Amino acid sequence: MLALLHTSPVHVPVFDALRDRHHPSLEMLHLVHEDLLVRARTGGPQAVAPAVAYVLAGAVAEGADAVLCTCSTIGAVAEACAPGLGVPVLRVDRPMAAGAAGHRRIVVAAALAGTLGPTADLIRQEAAGRDIELRTLLVEGAWERFEAGDREGYLDTIAAAVDAVREADVIVLAQASMADAADRTSTAVPVLSSPGPGLRAAAGAVSAPPRAVGDA
Repeated sequence: MLALLHTSPVHVPVFDALRDRHHPSLEMLHLVHEDLLVRARTGGPQAVAPAVAYVLAGAVAEGADAVLCTCSTIGAVAEACAPGLGVPVLRVDRPMAAGAAGHRRIVVAAALAGTLGPTADLIRQEAAGRDIELRTLLVEGAWERFEAGDREGYLDTIAAAVDAVREADVIVLAQASMADAADRTSTAVPVLSSPGPGLRAAAGAVSAPPRAVGDA
């Protein structure tokens, strides 16, 4: 079973649809904790580390074979819990970051300022010293629409900001909630989002055979 840690309920149908389309046999457990993002925005991601560890330990106790954190802001905190849990803990944006790191001129777009740093750091980590030019873009006004429940306005605002980007080889949508904006863009630049690649990696972690004690 795969447990998914969300900080918004909007992610549940997105990942259910991806599972139904690409991983129909995958059993999933959704854990929605909106408070974690609220607290991380005010106190920083490390402020919620104990709470994240507690939630993930509960998921493992319920039978989770792997965990996928769908929130980029607290992704590194969740990932760091893996050694103490005994199961793989994946952040949804790592496969996307790995794909972006293969390009030189990278633009990271987010609706929340607190997401830009963690995503940029992850891409640099995946680039492993390669010469990249990384810029960040805060999409002004988008998050207010998200919080107001205006999903269409949220996605349209993001798409318009992405279409205005110049001199980039790839554009990264840092938050999982931004993914559908990629279909609304007209730019010729590749636009990467995290839900599909992230769930594919997590499904692989669930199906992988457990490592024997002493394996390297």
